[in-house]
Amino acid sequence: MQWKGVMPAMTTAFDAELKVDHAFIGRHARWLRDNGCAGMVCLGSLGEAATLTFDEKISVIQTVAGAVSPQIPVVAAISALSTAEAVALAQSVSRAGAQGLMILPPYVYQGDWREMKAHVAAILAATELPAMLYNNPVAYGTDFTPEQIQELAREFPSLAAVKESSTDVRRVTAIRALTGDRLAIFVGVDDAIVEGIDAGAVGWIAGLVNAFPRESVDLFNFATEGRKQEAFELYRWFLPLLRMDTVPKFVQLIKQVQQEAGLGSARVRPPRLQLEGPELAAAKADYAQAAAHRPAVAKRSTALPR
Repeated sequence: MQWKGVMPAMTTAFDAELKVDHAFIGRHARWLRDNGCAGMVCLGSLGEAATLTFDEKISVIQTVAGAVSPQIPVVAAISALSTAEAVALAQSVSRAGAQGLMILPPYVYQGDWREMKAHVAAILAATELPAMLYNNPVAYGTDFTPEQIQELAREFPSLAAVKESSTDVRRVTAIRALTGDRLAIFVGVDDAIVEGIDAGAVGWIAGLVNAFPRESVDLFNFATEGRKQEAFELYRWFLPLLRMDTVPKFVQLIKQVQQEAGLGSARVRPPRLQLEGPELAAAKADYAQAAAHRPAVAKRSTALPR
């Protein structure tokens, strides 16, 4: 398991009856791989995991692992209302073909550090898979501080990475100051990727990559290699779309962009509803603007296979 590079937070495709569209998910995963992505992260927030049944989650991992493994790793996000369910999910995705875990705090309950540490520890102990801790206090209300992350890293060898989505780039430098190279740090918000790399991040769990993988990989590589002018030109073009990843309706927005690009459907499961009215018009306009003014430095993603 190599914790580096651009790893899509994969959307979960649904058919017209809102059933999981496994055929599309497999094609989509292969297309992302062929456009340079380093791994697949499934069942996260963008993957609408909260609307998937336990069995659906396992089947998504099986589909993606069957499509891209062993060429690149599949990481399963572990989220649940209870620790017992999270442990069972971690064990099941391990058997289904996942090579790594991304551990979220429990849904709904915002516990203190003692409780959250016990939750994470139970999941880490449930399998031998390496794991990434997902810190997203904006969405989940639980903040794993750099000091707490350092404590977990000292006590649990299988903790290998952190997805930092606090929106504060200073967290990247703070975690590095406390843990050195012990943990691979991934940026988890799309519109902070260049700044995050400058601060020491080595990976990107990306959202708009679902529609623009080649461009996302190029941006990551330009920033990592210090090609600042190329990175700036591409970043400036990309930012209106990347900012879609930072608002409450990010799932609807990113899926709408996929549909506009001919790379998926805007279908979401309730309680989410597809965009309409001014929100839909704004999303369409942002996509059209980006499509019409793609910078010369950007490489177009190859066509999605049928």
